[in-house]
Amino acid sequence: MAVDTLVESPQSALSGVARVLVHAGKLSAKAAEDLARSAKERRSSFVSAVIAAGAVQPSDLAHTLSMSLALPLLDLSAVDLTRLPRGIVDPKLALQYQLMVLGKRGNRLFIAAADPTDQEAVERIKFATQLSPEWVIVEYDKLMRTLEAQSTDVNQAMETLASGDFDFDVTDEDSASAENAEVSQEVEDAPVVRFLQKMLIDAINARASDLHFEPYEYNYRVRFRVDGELREITQPPIAIKEKLASRIKVISRMDIAERRVPQDGRLKLKFGNKAIDFRISTLPTLFGEKIVIRILDPSSAKLGIEALGYEKVERERLMHVIQRPYGMVLVTGPTGSGKTVSLYTCLNILNQPGVNICTVEDPAEINLPGVNQVNVNDKAGLTFAAALKSFLRQDPDIIMVGEIRDLETADIAIKAAQTGHMVMSTLHTNDAPTTLTRLLNMGVAPFNIAASVLLITAQRLARRLCENCKAQADYPREALLRAGYAETDLDGSWKPYRAVGCSACNNGYKGRVGLYQVMPITEAIQRIILAEGTSMDIATQAQKDGVRDLRLSGLVKVRAGATTLEEVISVTNE
Repeated sequence: MAVDTLVESPQSALSGVARVLVHAGKLSAKAAEDLARSAKERRSSFVSAVIAAGAVQPSDLAHTLSMSLALPLLDLSAVDLTRLPRGIVDPKLALQYQLMVLGKRGNRLFIAAADPTDQEAVERIKFATQLSPEWVIVEYDKLMRTLEAQSTDVNQAMETLASGDFDFDVTDEDSASAENAEVSQEVEDAPVVRFLQKMLIDAINARASDLHFEPYEYNYRVRFRVDGELREITQPPIAIKEKLASRIKVISRMDIAERRVPQDGRLKLKFGNKAIDFRISTLPTLFGEKIVIRILDPSSAKLGIEALGYEKVERERLMHVIQRPYGMVLVTGPTGSGKTVSLYTCLNILNQPGVNICTVEDPAEINLPGVNQVNVNDKAGLTFAAALKSFLRQDPDIIMVGEIRDLETADIAIKAAQTGHMVMSTLHTNDAPTTLTRLLNMGVAPFNIAASVLLITAQRLARRLCENCKAQADYPREALLRAGYAETDLDGSWKPYRAVGCSACNNGYKGRVGLYQVMPITEAIQRIILAEGTSMDIATQAQKDGVRDLRLSGLVKVRAGATTLEEVISVTNE
């Protein structure tokens, strides 16, 4: 007997399940009508009324429906519920229509239910998932116990994760945006809101630079990047992934209906007496949207040059060059090595009432009062090169380019540096000498590089030892020599330290310290550039000029007790 036949038959006012039970001799027509009337009055399902009245046992009902409707029968007690996919159907919808998702294959969604004849449930599932339901019969009592347990587990888990006292508010501007957005009540789900607030506060207190919300097939995890390392913080219920994504999108003014393409947004929230900026990025993955939130602390750009970790000679070289009226200063290093903070620190030093500073970034991470900041917008045609051309008509003294990515941008930046402007920018190269060959490979003429580039700084961030728990280490002399120390350095006047770990730090480390290779472009290096020499030639000459490479810079920090030998080898092992 087909499900469609039962549902669409106009012969009887009874539901599909009622007619199956009457046809199978499990109920009389009179009893079925009475139960159907009772279910309607109580606004419950016919199946729940049958089970509550004890008219048919749950196992008997499941077997009868399976035989009559030619649908598979499943014993839920034999299923590992932790392996079932979560988040495909909203838990409230599943509880309302008394069904459970078992799995997905192609465009088919396999659903466990005690009443597969509920046409309203069919349409709601199709609409919500854009998938075709395939029904599997399960016993009503086992299904309800599982659904209620899952619902309780989610609520309890969220309340537990979001417990705690904190003061955290959306700023007025963002609050108005959130209030005006037409979003469902589910987006404003209190446990989800409190959970997100708690994660943001915990991240700020842990000095995290990024938060990662990552959905997988069977679990959902939250990780913080602290001192450059990702650490798993918690695994909230997977059922919250869509509500959490929607909440983040609402307060960061993204399109909550768009889940197929990446989106970017910004957010400013009050934390105590100060406002913290966040940059949000969403990415569609196989099992939902991964969201990364970067914490942008404006105070990091105002620390001062001394706080960044430059040694005295390196700091003097940098300060001497940025005070020049024109030329180019380049900062290089991988993503997350602190290039932007270094540039912002220099801009803060140069930011005086009589100076016009313009920056173009992708995007501007920290707001600098008194600096004209522009965001790249490739869709609108506002590229680095287009912004640079416009800057040159804006009477600038200092120009900061977020990154030199192509020949056009490099050419305009170099022309600006040659026509009376100080230009600062970044490149993604491993060290200072290879930056010059990278510009040559882009197609920049050697004489332009030699005439415009004044100084290149390569940098890395190494984890700083915790002052509370660090202890002296006893490394073999051979290991110190292999790391790069000279025999004269090992005179016994100092001892390296190792990480220990305590309640105040993260495995023996707290904060980070910069390792720098500050290379001025001397006349000797200019001659090598004009002769189109290799990066090795430039590195050899820089060493003669007294420039420390990144490894030697790190070894100085080890000698000073700021970090460990293992950490320096790890971040400079190239």
